[in-house]
Amino acid sequence: MQNSDRALPELLTVAQASAILIGIVVGIGIFKTPPLVAAYAGSEGAFIWLWLLGGALTIAGALCYAELGSSHPSPGGEVHYLSRAYGDAVGFLFAWGRMTVMQSGAIAAVAFAYGDYAQTIVPLGTYGAAVHGAGAVIALSLLQITGTGVSGRLQVMLTLGTIALILALSLSSLFAPGAPLPVEAAAANAAGNGGSGGGLAGLALVFILLTYGGWNEAAYLSGEIRDVRRNMVRVLLLGTGAVIVLYVVFNLSLVAHFGIEQLAQEKVVTGPVDAVFGTWGAAIAAGAICIAALSTLNGTLFTGARSIYALGRQFAPFAALGRTNASVRTPALAIAAQAGISLALVAFGAIQRDGFAAMVEYTAPVFWLFMLLTGTSLFVFRWREPDLRRPFRVPLYPLTPLLFCATALYLLHASIAYTGTGGLIGLAILLAGLPVYLLNTRRSRTVRA
Repeated sequence: MQNSDRALPELLTVAQASAILIGIVVGIGIFKTPPLVAAYAGSEGAFIWLWLLGGALTIAGALCYAELGSSHPSPGGEVHYLSRAYGDAVGFLFAWGRMTVMQSGAIAAVAFAYGDYAQTIVPLGTYGAAVHGAGAVIALSLLQITGTGVSGRLQVMLTLGTIALILALSLSSLFAPGAPLPVEAAAANAAGNGGSGGGLAGLALVFILLTYGGWNEAAYLSGEIRDVRRNMVRVLLLGTGAVIVLYVVFNLSLVAHFGIEQLAQEKVVTGPVDAVFGTWGAAIAAGAICIAALSTLNGTLFTGARSIYALGRQFAPFAALGRTNASVRTPALAIAAQAGISLALVAFGAIQRDGFAAMVEYTAPVFWLFMLLTGTSLFVFRWREPDLRRPFRVPLYPLTPLLFCATALYLLHASIAYTGTGGLIGLAILLAGLPVYLLNTRRSRTVRA
């Protein structure tokens, strides 16, 4: 395999980039969190309004990223923003944390979610979920090495399949015989019912924002989107807007069919599908979630490799990771390194009580720490580069980025307070990157001397 130092080609259309974004966000979360949110919301109205509020906060973040991505396009995404705003040390720590904690942990978590449901279709023994998940990581990574166009087309198909399945489930739930609430009543309840206490609503919002998570991955597409200065905002708004519509429609259908109390008793989506499709419900649910998980996994692998590629382009010890395959111009070594780290985490998670939960705890504090720093970087750029050409500017500045930063700060606190030792391990591994950076800096100074 020959490598090249050329930049990544700008091949992604708005549709393909939006499909990657939607595919990353609309994954296993939407099939798991609605019952948890229902338990904390307390009423149909609060339940729907909380999902709408989560969508509004997501749009606020997307608008911030649209300005950053269109003004500073780079396949390194946040690595590029943080390095420019705060210096190479912060950019390096982000790239290190993304490679070893955030993205690799997220990939392992989705791999476990895929494996759990694939195991119900094709059982492979005690460690079957890990085997299924590892196989998906390997297969999709190999596919991405073959070319961006191939993986982009696959992402469009997976995303369309996921959207079709969610809409089909929503319509079936809405019009199923015996549903306790008709559509009109559900909408009326959503508009008029009150909610539960602020503390419980805040906890429900944590789960909702986790389910909306992943939209920021669009930052790593900015180096490969056609006419990025014009299309970046289109990708972010089209992608996040589609996700919000899907989530609200899906949750309205759940409320319409079950009511808030019964929905709070459901554990996964199998319950609602069983009610609609009878004995075929479990198989349909497993197949739907497998497709959604593969969509998320493919998109997450794609964007994760771009941040590792940026690490190699920017920092000498990892220079090999910043090269592209000469024939198809994909960051092949970065993709392979990411797959290796993710597979190691899958192996670790396989011996834990709950591999998926372990990976969520591992990644959350580091993720929200850097989301906060990325949000504040927008203020740094506005102050430091007032005359920079900005194809898109955040509306209602500074209120919109302040709202985004306040949300990130709250979730950073919540993730440290409630994730236990897993989050602390993730933070420790992040800090382990600091001596690596200092050693590289010292060697560079010695070479120059």
